[in-house]
Amino acid sequence: MQKNQQVMYPEEREYSWQDGKTLTIGKKTLIMGILNVTPDSFSDGGKWNSVDRAIQHMLEMVVNGADIIDIGAESSRPGFVTMSAKDEIERLKPFLEAVLPACPVPVSIDTFKAETAAYAAEQGVHMLNDIWGLQYAEEPGEMAKVAAEYDLPVVVMHNRDSKVYKGDIIDSMRAFFQRSIDIACEAGVKQENIILDPGIGFGKDVEGNLEVMNRLQELKKFAGHRYPLLLGTSRKSFIGNTLDLPVEDRMEPTGATCVLGITKGCEIMRVHDVLPISRMCRITDAILATGR
Repeated sequence: MQKNQQVMYPEEREYSWQDGKTLTIGKKTLIMGILNVTPDSFSDGGKWNSVDRAIQHMLEMVVNGADIIDIGAESSRPGFVTMSAKDEIERLKPFLEAVLPACPVPVSIDTFKAETAAYAAEQGVHMLNDIWGLQYAEEPGEMAKVAAEYDLPVVVMHNRDSKVYKGDIIDSMRAFFQRSIDIACEAGVKQENIILDPGIGFGKDVEGNLEVMNRLQELKKFAGHRYPLLLGTSRKSFIGNTLDLPVEDRMEPTGATCVLGITKGCEIMRVHDVLPISRMCRITDAILATGR
């Protein structure tokens, strides 16, 4: 490839589950549709927090191009207060019971609590999505044990309490991810089940988010192993702060970040606006495929 040397095409990863659902990473950019069942999400809080509305929205996202549905029962907006695993499970329960059998694509659970993840795994979810990258301070390593026990792919997101970096931000992120990978491997998580997420909007200021976006390709490879990257930029505040846009007007710049992410080697886009973003991703895939 001559004109876009920074693109790093991964080896394909194929996943299959007992309920017959399958997923392949590496053939095309995958779209993860966000299904928030919280009353207080920064972007769409309360819109889908009834079972009927949640199912309707899930089906719409699948028709519009979602390859994965990511269910979250706790908001991770700036300043959120952590709820107990018991309360999270209670909120999640009716939605999982309804969505899992109705959803034609794999379902991910967005939680950083091992107890919630284990409950969801027992119900039959297909993936785990951990915003603390297996390093949640209250229960270090426990999420990795759940991923290993149930043999599930797990999204490992970069996160930290401080937005101040003494050295290079990518070096710091690489050290974080290496710790997460070590924790996962020690718990028995298969390397092919690890998916990395740079955590755009978490533990970074606006300039930090922009720099990470520019250097995403530096987060693909660790100790000789390439890992898929999931990119979650949808409607994030760094877009709003950069362009002075309210949350409802951030679809187009979200699409721009996704297109850029594909050229940097990201395989999965976690988004709210599935239809327009999936179209942007499909045309980007088609263009880049001519250079493979």
